[in-house]
Amino acid sequence: MRGRRRGVTAAATAAVLVGVLATGCTPLVMPGDGAGDADTPAAPPAPTAPVRIVESLAPDGTTVRVGSPRAETVVALYEDLRCPYCEQLETGSGGDALRRMVHTGEIRVEYTLASFLDGRLGGHGSEKAANALRAALEAGKFAEYHDVLYAHQPEESVDGFSDAFLLEMASQVKGLRGKEFDAAVTGMKYRGFVTASERAYETSGAAGTPTVKVDGEGIDPLVGNIYDGDTLSTVIRLMAED
Repeated sequence: MRGRRRGVTAAATAAVLVGVLATGCTPLVMPGDGAGDADTPAAPPAPTAPVRIVESLAPDGTTVRVGSPRAETVVALYEDLRCPYCEQLETGSGGDALRRMVHTGEIRVEYTLASFLDGRLGGHGSEKAANALRAALEAGKFAEYHDVLYAHQPEESVDGFSDAFLLEMASQVKGLRGKEFDAAVTGMKYRGFVTASERAYETSGAAGTPTVKVDGEGIDPLVGNIYDGDTLSTVIRLMAED
């Protein structure tokens, strides 16, 4: 059944993506898009209540949840902080789409932080960054700090996530710096979390970073371009409906 579902998802997604690529827009009718009678004035969009964004650690001890607990669609995101392709996703329109869908309550994003690039490239930057992000989660600042780190990601080959750099970047997040946070960064307080998170990544079936899954099903890279915001949001909605 899992294989059959993936086939159906890929076929449906591919059909819609033809429209996306041909027209340059998402072929979904959303409220307020004026898709009704052309002679009928469009009603102003109804005000929407603000969505409560919650950051928490899942019971598995490795998954960082960001978004409304009531979100029906869960997007799992596997990342290594030194990965340049992760930076491409997070700082481009794909990342913008994920943040927008989180803030509207449409999805919750669940992060698994890998650190395998340290072993391949040398150094401990991925581990240090993951530890610092875990410390930021304790302060309720994970998402803000996560975005700052990707916006200033050092070159992949440079072990740039040093204690000094991580603390400097944390200074850009209001209310994050403090004795407890600084000590957690410099003392690798969450080393156990970092090790367990890498193990969770290794056993997840993810082929690399970034990997995006929607309600447990991976996005086929041949079908869904996760780096393009319109395409990514369309694929997520299609897979959520499947």
